[in-house]
Amino acid sequence: MFAVLRAARKSLAKITLGLSVLALAACEPGAFPVGGGPVINTRAPVPVALLVPYDSQTPGDIVVAQSLENAARLAIADLDGAQIDLRVYPTSGIAEGASVAASLAVKDGAKIILGPVYGGSAQLAGLPARNAGINVLSFSNNPDVAGGNVFILGPTFENTADRLVSYARAQGKNQIMLVNGNSPAEIAGANAIKGAIAGNGASLVAEQSFELTQQAVIQAIRPIVSTARETGADTVFFTSGNDGAMPLLAQMLPENGMTSPDPQFVGLQRWNVPSSALTLPGLQNSWFAIPDQMLTANFSSRYTAAYGEPPHALAGLAYDGIAAIGALVEAGDQNALTAQGLTRGSGFVGVNGIFRLLPDGTNQRGLSVATIQDNQVVEIDPAPRAFAGTGF
Repeated sequence: MFAVLRAARKSLAKITLGLSVLALAACEPGAFPVGGGPVINTRAPVPVALLVPYDSQTPGDIVVAQSLENAARLAIADLDGAQIDLRVYPTSGIAEGASVAASLAVKDGAKIILGPVYGGSAQLAGLPARNAGINVLSFSNNPDVAGGNVFILGPTFENTADRLVSYARAQGKNQIMLVNGNSPAEIAGANAIKGAIAGNGASLVAEQSFELTQQAVIQAIRPIVSTARETGADTVFFTSGNDGAMPLLAQMLPENGMTSPDPQFVGLQRWNVPSSALTLPGLQNSWFAIPDQMLTANFSSRYTAAYGEPPHALAGLAYDGIAAIGALVEAGDQNALTAQGLTRGSGFVGVNGIFRLLPDGTNQRGLSVATIQDNQVVEIDPAPRAFAGTGF
């Protein structure tokens, strides 16, 4: 491993960033054929390139990189029959570095690329991979970078929103009010919720947005309450998380007479993180989506036993990627790592539950619906354990 890392770092230092710009200009999107990918020899170790942000100057990236590599190696040790030759390439946590790393991986004979972490990096890494006819399984959750030969493993807003709106509909909650902060991420989340509302036959009865300042959130409290009452909303769907506006919303909405479940509060983000948020009054009896808790806990326990510390939140994606590759290679199909093989309808079982890759490069993940009762997380609708047809 260390020899590969040293060689990759040395090559990164020699190749200028301008090469990535030229590659981007020379390659037209959509050139990768549908169903494309390499022919592999399943009887020999399959070269898999892992692109992670070693050598990054961004705080925390090295921890992420090490945790992703650890998880990938743990997954390899768990494989039954498939042989994986994992080769690690540092990206420096930047898009140009990911492009150079992907070029090196292609030169070294990689049959598939796992990583990189960031969406912009995935786009640039996808270009040399596309030219070589191999696919990329990125750790990104940004659907804007998916497509062609780039697949994203990260959980998407669209998947989470669909799960929650579908569950709300099943509980007779059809009149949904949307509340979001004015940031690119929350606006993207709001659009995902709108799509889920339309796709599940519910009604969007009102929208309320606010700037992400303390004063703006405070000023939005009374309009949120009055609009919910005037429109008869039985559900209020929030895009904010506990690292943003949600703690203030969860404190002040009950103080102004609005508490879940009347109307039902629903969160696009995981409201059980951090654990201190479980005491917030506005989050009691709320709904939000979480991964399969039994599988997640099992992975965390095994990772901690192997490496002496808990996994990073993204580590499970590396395990999932190797698990999917291993399952396909084990089947003995020389076309296992083509887009057609990667997007098999039955999907895969990962450390956070079932998941499958879709032809458009995005994914579906099986999620549980949870609530908070007496300051404790309670699962109220378990994650599915298998895919059925085109849905869950």
